[in-house]
Amino acid sequence: MIVGNGLIANLFKNEDRENVVFFASGVSNSLETEKSAFLREENLLRKHLTENPKKIFIYFSTCSIYDSSKNGSLYVNHKLKMERLVEDMAHKYLILRVSNAVGKGGNPNLLMNYLVNSVKEEKIINVHTLATRNLIDGDDIKNITLELIDQGRLNQIINVAYLENFSTSEILEILEKFFSKNAKTELHKSGQTYKISIPEVEQYFIKHQLTNKENYLLRILERYY
Repeated sequence: MIVGNGLIANLFKNEDRENVVFFASGVSNSLETEKSAFLREENLLRKHLTENPKKIFIYFSTCSIYDSSKNGSLYVNHKLKMERLVEDMAHKYLILRVSNAVGKGGNPNLLMNYLVNSVKEEKIINVHTLATRNLIDGDDIKNITLELIDQGRLNQIINVAYLENFSTSEILEILEKFFSKNAKTELHKSGQTYKISIPEVEQYFIKHQLTNKENYLLRILERYY
């Protein structure tokens, strides 16, 4: 069963499993402040947890939990609350904290969609020079998730992210090469960076020879842009 219709939910359209609930619905905007949006996700989550007690419950959370600039935000507090709900109500579960997913479609305000569109349309991009982001191919999220299920890695929280973060400047340099365009930027000495520990998934990238940072991003661009 797949719950949701966004980028992550759509990854599992052809991988649906009778004994698994892929819950990828709810609040995705880390700047969300509308309490009704958080309540909708909570009610939906409770409903599916109650109705599917015997199934493996996969809850997609966020690595934004590690972002110190979002400490105490409504969004982070909500995601932590939903994680605890899954831990309390599901007999078999896997909570996956995902970094910046890149794939087909998705919200135009997602980081990569925004940067790609800005470079192509020659719009000014405000670059926070101290900020980094962890980009991960949606296909890798899907493959890692299925591998973890098959390995029986249940009843734990696992970070699903790439091996390294990218600075905004690094991303823009690769975009400029890819689209043969010069990005229009305004530089600001600000921004946040945080490391994501991925001991459970690191081997996946090594096994599939996805360790070269620039090649990894170029692969993403070729697939989706």
